[in-house]
Amino acid sequence: VYASTARNGVDHDLYLRFLDEPQRVELLWEGDGYWYPLDWSPDDRQLLIGLYRSINESYLYLLDLASGRIVQIREADDPQISYGAALWSSDGSKVYFCSDHQSEFQQLKVWERSSGRFTTLTEQIPWDLQLLSMSPDGQHLAFTINENGASRLYLLDTGTETYREVRNIPLGQIGNLSWHPGGRQLAMTIDTSQQPGDAYVLELAELKLTQWTFSEVGGLAPDQFVEPQLIHYPTFDEVDGQPRQIPAFYYRPQSGDRPHPVLIYIHGGPESQYQPTFSPTFQYYLQEMGIAVLAPNVRGSSGYGKSFVRLDNGYKREDSVRDIGSLLDWIDRQPELDSHQVAVIGGSYGGYMVLASMTHYNHRLCCGIDIVGISNFVTFLKNTKSYRRDLRRVEYGDERDPQMRAYLYAISPTTNAHKISKPILIVQGLNDPRVPASEAEQMLAAIRQNGGEAWYLLAKDEGHGFRKKSNRDFYTKAVMLFLQQYLLCAR
Repeated sequence: VYASTARNGVDHDLYLRFLDEPQRVELLWEGDGYWYPLDWSPDDRQLLIGLYRSINESYLYLLDLASGRIVQIREADDPQISYGAALWSSDGSKVYFCSDHQSEFQQLKVWERSSGRFTTLTEQIPWDLQLLSMSPDGQHLAFTINENGASRLYLLDTGTETYREVRNIPLGQIGNLSWHPGGRQLAMTIDTSQQPGDAYVLELAELKLTQWTFSEVGGLAPDQFVEPQLIHYPTFDEVDGQPRQIPAFYYRPQSGDRPHPVLIYIHGGPESQYQPTFSPTFQYYLQEMGIAVLAPNVRGSSGYGKSFVRLDNGYKREDSVRDIGSLLDWIDRQPELDSHQVAVIGGSYGGYMVLASMTHYNHRLCCGIDIVGISNFVTFLKNTKSYRRDLRRVEYGDERDPQMRAYLYAISPTTNAHKISKPILIVQGLNDPRVPASEAEQMLAAIRQNGGEAWYLLAKDEGHGFRKKSNRDFYTKAVMLFLQQYLLCAR
C-alpha cells in the first residue's frame, strides 16, 4: 500500500499494488488532503491509515478493505491532536499508537477495540516517541524516543505493558527497527556524529548489542571526529519569569590558539530539528578550516513540545529570526569564538532563515549561504506545488487574507534585500517542486540590483537539494571556496 497524487496531482490517495502482478493497481481510498498508510491488520482485512493536516493536527482511522469504509480512532473531539506511528497487536485486539493528546509530547498509547478504552503507557517520558516495531510473536514492542535530539531505545512487554530502556546504545539516531522472525533479535541502524549509519543487532536475552557493518570513512580516523556539545542560550522572551532557553549543538575545533570563526547551520522544515548525525562536511569545517559550527533548534523546531513548535506560526514568523540574533549575542560572550567572523548557512526554510538573518543582522555577519530557500512567502505560496500549498499555509499564514498577505510581503527577504551588503551564495535546483527556482532568481536579482555581491549556483538536473554526486561535489567545493574567501579572509 502506498500514497500517491496520481488522481489529481494534489490529494494523496491510497493504492494497493500486487507484488506478484506488478501491473495490477487498485485504488483503496480516495480523499481530500494528505492520506498515508500505517499498518496492515494481522488478518489483512483492515488497514491503519492517517490523515495529515499540520504538525499539530492529524487523524487516525481504520479502513475496512471489503466495504471501503473508514472509522476514526478518536481520543477526543479536540482537532488539535497530532498522531504519529501506529501498529496492531499480534492478535488484532489492540492498536498501539502515538499522540500528543493532553500532553506536550507524542506518547505511546493503546486502544482496546472491544471496550474502546484508551490507555497512556509512557506518561513518565517527557519526550516525543518516534518509531514503533512489534515483535513477530507480539510479546515485545520496541520504540524509540527523541531525547534532546538523540534517540533512546525502549522495549515494552505487551503482556504487562511495562517498559525498560536499553542503555548500551551509542548516542545518535536510531532507524529501521526490524525484528528477526524468531523474535529474539532486533536489528536497527545507528548513525552518530563519529560514524555513518551502520547496522546493529540487539540480542533480547542478554540485551547484547553487536555492530554488524563498519562503514568506511575514506581512511580517516573516526576517533578524531568531533562530537558536538549540547548547549542552551537565552533568547529575547521569557518563560515563567526566566529567559527562554534555545537548544543548540556546538561543534568546537580541537586545535587552534586563537578565536575560531563560526558557521551557524539553520535546519529547514521549519517543523524539523537538527539532530547530530555523521557529517563529513562538518568535520572538514572543523578540522581542515578551523571553523566552529553551531546548529540551533530555534522556536518552531519539533522535539521540544507542541507549544514550542507553535511559537513561530503566522505573525510570529520573525521571532525565530530573533533567536538567531540571541545566538549572535551568545557568540559575543564566548572567548574561544570570533564574533567578527560569523556566517550562516541553511536549506529550504533554513534558506529563508539565512536570508532573513542577513537582512536583520547584516552588520554582524560576514556572509551567508542560502540553499533552495524561500525569498518571498507570497510568491512561494503561489508557485509551490499545489499538494503542499495548504500544508504551508497552516504554518506561514494564508496569503489570500489581505492583512496576512501584507505581513508576509513585508517580512520577505526580497522586500528587504536593500539591507544586505555582505556576500551571499545562492544554491538552487532548477526542477525544485517545493521551492521553485524563481525564489532564488528573484532574490539574486534584488541583491544585485542593490549593488550587493551574490554567487549563484544553479543545477539544471536537480530538484529540492542536490542528489547526484557530481553536483554535490561541485556544490561542496563552491561552499568551501566561498567560506575561504568571505569568512576566513575576514580576519
